[in-house]
Amino acid sequence: MADKKFVYFFGNEETEGKNSMKDLLGGKGANLAEMANLGIPVPPGFTITTEVCVLYLKNGAYPDGVLDKIDTTIKKLELASGKKFGDVNDPLLLSVRSGARVSMPGMMDTVLNLGMNDASVEGLAKKTGNERFAYDSYRRFLTMFGDVVLDIDHHDFESVIEAKKKELGVEMDTDLDAGALNDLVEQFKLIIKDNTGKDFPQDPREQLMMAIEAVFSSWNNQRAKTYRRLNNIPHEWGTAVNVQSMVYGNMGETSGTGVAFTRDPATGEKKFFGEYLMNAQGEDVVAGIRTPLSIDTLQRTMPDAYNQLVDIYLKLENHFKDMQDIEFTIQEGKLYMLQTRTGKRTAAAALNIAVDMVNEGLIDKRTALMRLEPEQMDQLLHPMIDPNSEYDILGTGLPASPGAAVGKVVFTAEHAEEMACLDKKVILVRTETSPEDIGGMDAAQGILTVRGGMTSHAAVVARGMGKPCVAGCGSISIDMANKIFTIGEIAIKEGDYISIDGASGSVILGKVPLITPGVTDELHTLLDWADEVKEMGVRTNADTPHDALVAREFGAEGIGLCRTEHMFFGEDRISVVREMILAEEKEIREIALAKLLPMQKEDFVGIFKAMEGYPVTIRLLDPPLHEFLPKREELAERLRLLGSEGADKQKIDKIRKVMDRVESLTEVNPMLGHRGCRLGITYPEIYGMQVQAIMEAACELNSEGMEIVPEIMIPLICHVNELKSVKENIVSIIESVLAENNCKMEYLIGTMIELPRAALTADQIATEAEFFSFGTNDLTQTTFGFSRDDAGMFLPVYVQDSILENDPFAVLDQGGVGELVRIGIEKGRSTRPDIKIGICGEHGGEPNSVKFGYNVGLNYVSCSPFRVPIARLAAAQAVIEKEE
Repeated sequence: MADKKFVYFFGNEETEGKNSMKDLLGGKGANLAEMANLGIPVPPGFTITTEVCVLYLKNGAYPDGVLDKIDTTIKKLELASGKKFGDVNDPLLLSVRSGARVSMPGMMDTVLNLGMNDASVEGLAKKTGNERFAYDSYRRFLTMFGDVVLDIDHHDFESVIEAKKKELGVEMDTDLDAGALNDLVEQFKLIIKDNTGKDFPQDPREQLMMAIEAVFSSWNNQRAKTYRRLNNIPHEWGTAVNVQSMVYGNMGETSGTGVAFTRDPATGEKKFFGEYLMNAQGEDVVAGIRTPLSIDTLQRTMPDAYNQLVDIYLKLENHFKDMQDIEFTIQEGKLYMLQTRTGKRTAAAALNIAVDMVNEGLIDKRTALMRLEPEQMDQLLHPMIDPNSEYDILGTGLPASPGAAVGKVVFTAEHAEEMACLDKKVILVRTETSPEDIGGMDAAQGILTVRGGMTSHAAVVARGMGKPCVAGCGSISIDMANKIFTIGEIAIKEGDYISIDGASGSVILGKVPLITPGVTDELHTLLDWADEVKEMGVRTNADTPHDALVAREFGAEGIGLCRTEHMFFGEDRISVVREMILAEEKEIREIALAKLLPMQKEDFVGIFKAMEGYPVTIRLLDPPLHEFLPKREELAERLRLLGSEGADKQKIDKIRKVMDRVESLTEVNPMLGHRGCRLGITYPEIYGMQVQAIMEAACELNSEGMEIVPEIMIPLICHVNELKSVKENIVSIIESVLAENNCKMEYLIGTMIELPRAALTADQIATEAEFFSFGTNDLTQTTFGFSRDDAGMFLPVYVQDSILENDPFAVLDQGGVGELVRIGIEKGRSTRPDIKIGICGEHGGEPNSVKFGYNVGLNYVSCSPFRVPIARLAAAQAVIEKEE
């Protein structure tokens, strides 16, 4: 291991890394090296690899030779910069930053101005002739070092700054003179000693090693772990550390710092978009402590630096062929680039940029398809405020992340998470967010901040999450002690409803109606490209004509699951259904079923019309019958009321009869009880009525010239003989209806594979079934032995503690449930090679599960209507990924 390279230099012709080395150098380090290779002005530095982080966190010590290599590379850095590390007269100061292989903005830690001490601050003041700059840099270093390295609460330092500004009667940090900043330095050193029992370390090398260790350790801080969990980033990757010579944006009004995007990250518009602050360091822009200026104004104040910045951003976008997020510093008029990375963007921006770049000739269609995460499709269909509604705008901030949200006001991330656990919708209101708020931001419907700009932490994280965000609403005043915020004369208490519009920046009193947008031209274009590539069909789960029409608009190629039981709960039907269930004799039950027949037929006519020309898979009745009856507790309460009112005996006896039937149908474990095909076997007349309704509807429309493709699915089969028994009954009814209507029509009879035994004996079941549809919800339940209704009590802990990587009801368990799917496919096709096979559980719209389905040979997936675009894109990406 001594020969292994763990430290890479960058910044001049001796740069050792490149962009393709992100796994080793992290995204930041690889891109810094790439910019240096392109001749872009980058302050020199070096990257300690992700492998060092992994080994350090595992063993509690650095690999052999790493410390010596750091020392020799610092000497190289001294030569490149013309300064010495630890020199008291003209010190080489360093920044120490994290850099994972994918962007994790704000989740890990940074230290700036490292190397300063009581002696070098005086030397820096003399060298630059700027005492204020020197002490401003020192107090910033002490704050960051105390917070990041020594784990002292950041607010301990901020409260001292606020007290000093109040004492001097000034508002901004930039109003503090050198003497005030010197006072802060002394107070900060006392805070460090009070909290640690030790003096602030004056040795620059000791500072450096402590900072590097702190950045490595920040890989496992809570906010970083939460971010990785939310974004499916592997915990074992580790982070690189980038040590870079400092350049200063806080040297006066000819210096500044900024963050910019090569295109608008909210809309995707092709324009330079960003913000900057003069006389500031990088954290000032993203922390939201001062409201930054638009990048456009830099063209007027510093035209040479602006024009150079424009040339660089165009060069970077053309080189990387993607929208870039860049950070820069101007030191006394000279421009330096501190970072470039693939920019975080909203789903709408990702879509528009991908389509535009194809039209511009920068990328091809397949590359464009890989530029969107399938989950981002959800964001494209985000709610927006109904344009016809009327509402009162309380105030306006910056439109930091699009979409609209309604919720109760909460002021802390912890409270947001607590409310989310109770299924309460909230808006998180903060002065500004910090990385510690990540859990609450995820739990909230939207985020509202008093301070901060379009590139603040709140804005960047909200856009990545697809959450609406209004930032920098300076008219808000928050009173945390009394849990209220005010705008003018209006006070909003915690728990009051507000609405926010992240597209306009509006903050609105009360609840407003929201609507969901339709499919844009750009989305149609991208999904058409996806359809050119994908090889697997995408159907929808739909139980009503409306749902079917919505799904068709989203590109569904048929219905993979129509749940007939959902049709039974209508007000005009439930009483008839209960009449059927309460009947103790078959003849009486058939009378009730005859009443239901025209209702069911009407349902199927509507659905077949909506899906004309496409297959419609209709699942016969699946849930146990007691689900259609009132709950025993409700009946007992009605009995009590009837008794207290002196109701006649006939009414009371009627309720008691229903109670007796409820009790007779009650099961200890209904999910494994009298449901699915078991109902069809014990009460064949129920399935008989449904099949008659299906085929009569199909025949009626067929006579009108419509192409109807009915597929009848029998649920919960575990043995081929069950399927054989039910099939024999329903085929006779189908043929009878076809004959009566003089109708010739193709139809299929198949089954759901949702029990392990069915998957393991799929070769036998395929002798009777003409198609399979894997019901992965129940298959997951019966494979894991987890109750879907109760697993929520422990599954979050399983995921949090890494017992399971994901909730298996959300993401298909490929190693267990997926293996049963694979076995079922192989066995089914060994008997019937042309058997059509799909998935109709909720996994049909989850991207990883869709890709798994393609790889194991499914013909189609089926999902809820609004997830159809997700599945279409994921199906195309599966083909591209397999080819690569």
